[in-house]
Order: sequence, then structure tokens, then C-alpha cells
Amino acid sequence: MKSYAIVTSELGMADGDIIDTYRGLWEIEETFKVTKGTLEARPVYVSRKDRIRAHFLTCFISLVIIRLLQKKTGRKYSPEKIIECLNNISCSNEQDSLYLFDYRSKVSDAIGDALGIDFTKKRLRRGEIKNILAESKK
Repeated sequence: MKSYAIVTSELGMADGDIIDTYRGLWEIEETFKVTKGTLEARPVYVSRKDRIRAHFLTCFISLVIIRLLQKKTGRKYSPEKIIECLNNISCSNEQDSLYLFDYRSKVSDAIGDALGIDFTKKRLRRGEIKNILAESKK
């Protein structure tokens, strides 16, 4: 079992602030768990400095995206559920410019609601997809 201590004697923190700080430690532990387990951001065999930095940056951005999606969906879904959902979302070209989206769940609907994207439509035209992408860049 790990123990943590936060030096508060010199900070003049109120009792409630100290308690809140200690309660927040679980979030740090959970972040390490998500990074190492769910995102599989384990050490890789790279030796060049630029590749090490690129790997770290990719892992960090992934973690930030997951945390933002959790926050925007009211923290209803675990990182594992969000990643599982995102991995399952796909589409196929049904005909010329019509695409079939063949996965939908409560999690994908919540993500869509949070981002202002209607994932309830099973088919979208290329133009509609381009509009969604353009809106997401704003």
C-alpha cells in the first residue's frame, strides 16, 4: 500500500482545503492506471530523443482527450468505456458519397451530445461529414 503526505504546515491552508487536496490524490493514482493500462502507454524501445518525445506527446494527448471526454459527458463513463466506444465506431462507403455508420451506444450518444455531433444518424453523405469536421475545427 502506498502512502502520501502533503506538507501543509507552511502553506496556511484551511482544514477543508487540506482534506480536498488529500481526496484529490486518487485522481493522480487513477491517471497513472489509465496511462499504463487503458492507453497502454508503456515504455517503448526507442532511443532517439525526438522519438521518445513524440511517444510521450502522443500518450499525453491521448490522456487529455480521454479526460476532456469524461468531463464533457459528466464523468458518467470510465476511460475504458470511452476507449472501447471510440474503437468500435466505424463507417463504410455504402455508395458514391453515402456512408453507413454501423455502431451506436449510450456512450457514443453521450459523446455526440457533448460535442454537438448527431451520432444517431445511421447514414451520412460526404458533405454532411465535411460539415461536421469543419464545425469541430471552430
